[in-house]
Amino acid sequence: MKVRSLTLCAMFTALSCLCAWLTIPFPGVPFTMQTFAIALTLMVLGGKRGCAAIFAYLLLGVCGLPVFSGFQGGVWALVGPTGGFLMGFGLGALGYWALTALGVKPVPAAAACLAVSYLSGCLWYAFGYLSGAASLGAAALQCVVPFLIPDGIKLALAAIVSKKLNKLV
Repeated sequence: MKVRSLTLCAMFTALSCLCAWLTIPFPGVPFTMQTFAIALTLMVLGGKRGCAAIFAYLLLGVCGLPVFSGFQGGVWALVGPTGGFLMGFGLGALGYWALTALGVKPVPAAAACLAVSYLSGCLWYAFGYLSGAASLGAAALQCVVPFLIPDGIKLALAAIVSKKLNKLV
């Protein structure tokens, strides 16, 4: 990667860290601005550089830096209740890259990325912190349904901001 690409990746990695700290406590899964940062990162940087920025963010957290919500860091954050959502960010970013390479527009691809994060987080929460498959519906009610409208708004906001930023980047 060139210096410009590395700098942009670093800036969006830092944005993900900052947005994770903007947290409203919520039972089970907190409300954060991470989904905004992830969507914006992908829509501005594209699949390859966006994945690099998101995986750098996740790596910083795994290494112990307090970059996740609630100023958490370390491997525990990935095996904790919200770990599935964090892993879903990485998986979703890879999906975004693949979808946009196939010609899917950025906003639907970012929505698919969010859906992958929801699915990963919901499954992780249901099987790790509730009583398994029988509680998958309960996990969805607790971890997904309350976030659908706010995350839709964040996705729309990311689309608007990305149009402005793409002109500058």
